[in-house]
Amino acid sequence: MKIAVPKSFTYKGGDKAVLLLHGFTGNTRDVRMLGRYLNTRGYTCHAPLYSGHGLEPEELIKTGPETWWQDAVNGYFFLKNEGFGKIAVAGVSLGGTFSLKLGAELPVHAIVSMCAPVKSKSTDDLYKRVLRYAEGYKKFEGKSEEQILNEIENLKQAGMPSLKELQQLIDNTEKKLNLVSSPTLVLQGQLDDTIYKESAKIIYQKIQTEHKNLKWYENSAHIITLDKERETVYEDVFTFLNRLDW
Repeated sequence: MKIAVPKSFTYKGGDKAVLLLHGFTGNTRDVRMLGRYLNTRGYTCHAPLYSGHGLEPEELIKTGPETWWQDAVNGYFFLKNEGFGKIAVAGVSLGGTFSLKLGAELPVHAIVSMCAPVKSKSTDDLYKRVLRYAEGYKKFEGKSEEQILNEIENLKQAGMPSLKELQQLIDNTEKKLNLVSSPTLVLQGQLDDTIYKESAKIIYQKIQTEHKNLKWYENSAHIITLDKERETVYEDVFTFLNRLDW
């Protein structure tokens, strides 16, 4: 079966712009419904698809975090070039980490960090996530169990050297949290892994803004934009953004 490749999207709306950033091994579907929700309420939303994402896992492992980060930066400047002077950034998982990094390095009007890691997992754990993505992708393609096992074994042999760089990017972002001064909303699922829940507390404590809030979702895991409480997440993001001075 040929899988429809997800794409970057831009929903044009009013003069308030939001850059939406997806997670590692995810794609723009992670933030599409949030984008539509905000767009129907007067926001222009743009979400870039990171290189290698949404494709065969064999393509993903050829790419790395510096390229994905540049994709996020390019998304920011896409909105700048469209004439938006004030840009809010909202990201889930690695997209949340990128949102914080953008806030530390570039003028950002506001930040929404959702289940963002600022403490990195081991490279083995990160690669297990790649392999889970690969297994799901190949099953969806309709490949036989034997073929999937063979291709997964090939991926194990190939490895993904850039995961060390991903660890460093995450750890370095934590060191820059004291440079984040924009209004920030930190959202976290209570059913998520411990490392993300610890990261949410660290983010809230270390960012240097008085306009900050940390909210927990009791029945949500990692990708809270697609989980059981997603409608509440959308409402909370909209309420936060709508209270800002645009």
